[in-house]
Amino acid sequence: MDSIKKEIILKISRETAFEKFLTGFNDWWHKEYTWSKDSLKEISIGLQAGSLCTEIGPNGFRIDWGTVINIQKDNSLSFKWQIGSNREPIPNPEKASLVTVTFNPISNSETKVELTHSDFKSHGDNYLEYLKAMDSNQGWEYLLNRYKEYAMK
Repeated sequence: MDSIKKEIILKISRETAFEKFLTGFNDWWHKEYTWSKDSLKEISIGLQAGSLCTEIGPNGFRIDWGTVINIQKDNSLSFKWQIGSNREPIPNPEKASLVTVTFNPISNSETKVELTHSDFKSHGDNYLEYLKAMDSNQGWEYLLNRYKEYAMK
């Protein structure tokens, strides 16, 4: 097993779900899941292929924790997850795992959001423990539920 998959259903349009995921990222991502914690100024995902996923903290602290690989407006987003199993940044995106989020319309007012986190083997020998952590109640499930709460406001 080298990947995990999570999904949630939102009672909003695909366009709104996509928009809230990206532009609201700073509002729904849990500060405890950043390096800056309570000092976090901003966390964001770039809006085009090749752009960065970045955290801005106190006193000019900046860390790039991902690279956008593909983005299709209102449809999908893929980015390299450049955070190692030891919570250290991975500068080389080729040694990172991949997160893909798709926004599938069920109807005009309901969307299934599917998140796949794959290529865990890229994180090295401890990849299985990392996969289990991200697959736990405190991993993507927790984060997607925070996103769902935010998106449904």
